[in-house]
Amino acid sequence: MADEKTPSYEQAREELTDVVRRLEAGGLTLEQSIELWERGEKLAAVCEEWLQGARVKLAAAMARRAEPGTQDDTPF
Repeated sequence: MADEKTPSYEQAREELTDVVRRLEAGGLTLEQSIELWERGEKLAAVCEEWLQGARVKLAAAMARRAEPGTQDDTPF
């Protein structure tokens, strides 16, 4: 997921927050609003992809912990 073109989850979330703030403030042309909306959709997809990856990793870690014979008290 992480490469030089894809923002980190935190970067995408921060930019998405800014996009929402700008859209809610109003005063934009229709074209500007549409561009911001499209950027927001892309950023939301990036955030969802990062979160889905985290869910998969968490599920795998929990499955390993639940395996019979593992007595490890550490969470991961």
